[in-house]
Amino acid sequence: MEHTRGRRTQSERDAITVEIGYALASAVFAAAMVFGVLAGPALLFDLPGAFEDVLVVAGTALAVVLFLLRAVSVLIRFRQGPQPSQPGRTSPDS
Repeated sequence: MEHTRGRRTQSERDAITVEIGYALASAVFAAAMVFGVLAGPALLFDLPGAFEDVLVVAGTALAVVLFLLRAVSVLIRFRQGPQPSQPGRTSPDS
C-alpha cells in the first residue's frame, strides 16, 4: 500500500490544487462575462436611473450565482473521478 488511509500523495495534492485553481479561474471568467453583458451597457451609456440600477443589480446577482454554480460544479465533477472506459470500443492500438 503506497499511502495510509486519509493521507494523500504529492501528485494527488497537486491535482487538487490545480483543479481548485481551474474552478476559481473559470468561475471568475464566466461571472465577469455575465456581469459585462448585463451591467456593461448601464456602465457605458447614460441610461435612465432606475433602468441603470436594475441592470447593475441584476448583473451582480447573476454573476455571483454563476460564480458559485461554476466553481461547485467543477469541483464536484473532479471529486467523482475519471469516466469509466466505454465497453465495446476498441483501443487505438488494438
